[in-house]
Amino acid sequence: MADPFYALVTGASSGIGAALARALARRGRRLVVTGRNLERLEKLAAETRPAAGDVRIVLADLRAETGPDQIEEYLAREGLQVDLLVNNAGFGAGGDFAALPIARQLEMLDVNMRSLAELTHRHLVRMRKRGAGAILNVASTAAFQAVPYMAAYAASKAFVLHLSLGLWEENRHTGVHVMALCPGTTRTGFFAVSGIAMDGPYIETPEQVAEAALRALARRRPILVCGWPNRAMVALERLLPRRWVVMAAARYMRKRTTAALG
Repeated sequence: MADPFYALVTGASSGIGAALARALARRGRRLVVTGRNLERLEKLAAETRPAAGDVRIVLADLRAETGPDQIEEYLAREGLQVDLLVNNAGFGAGGDFAALPIARQLEMLDVNMRSLAELTHRHLVRMRKRGAGAILNVASTAAFQAVPYMAAYAASKAFVLHLSLGLWEENRHTGVHVMALCPGTTRTGFFAVSGIAMDGPYIETPEQVAEAALRALARRRPILVCGWPNRAMVALERLLPRRWVVMAAARYMRKRTTAALG
């Protein structure tokens, strides 16, 4: 009997979200992909449908309060059940907090936190009733420290990390697994959108991140920090005084935001 469930991937138009959708399709998973760019989603669906068997598209703007409702209404109308939720949708805003438009930063917080929490809650309730399911929330290595010149973004990813770890423990005996994915610098369009120059000694591809994430999810890991250099950095940050870490991050980020602005 065919698997009646779907994997729902938000922010699937590009980057890590698209790579996760492709990796899931290669594993024979049926997909519901969401985002704001219909052309990119249609291209992704055409590419993955032969392996996945069925790929559905939902246009949803998770900056708006009605964003999660758009997804929920589609699932209910089509009678689709989700046993894997991938909360990948998110973006960054780089620069001095006081100098950035507050409206843009609030949009970012809506996508990165509010919509993620709402979708997580809705699907978690259903998964617990069935006694099975998984939720993969995409955080960041920025979640482990304050990041000047990207302060609100890092704070939003700290929320994702801590929410996910808390829910992992709450649900360990319910049959539902929750995992936080923490990529470092990844070769995506994230940096162009956020106004941050992409550089660093260790840069992964979205495909590398996606494959590592699904392997860790299958092993029921509560958290995955992608790449040993990133894991070493996170470990070192815990040993140093917090203000030293923040000051070092400020020097690094100031250069990246200046370079991005030209």
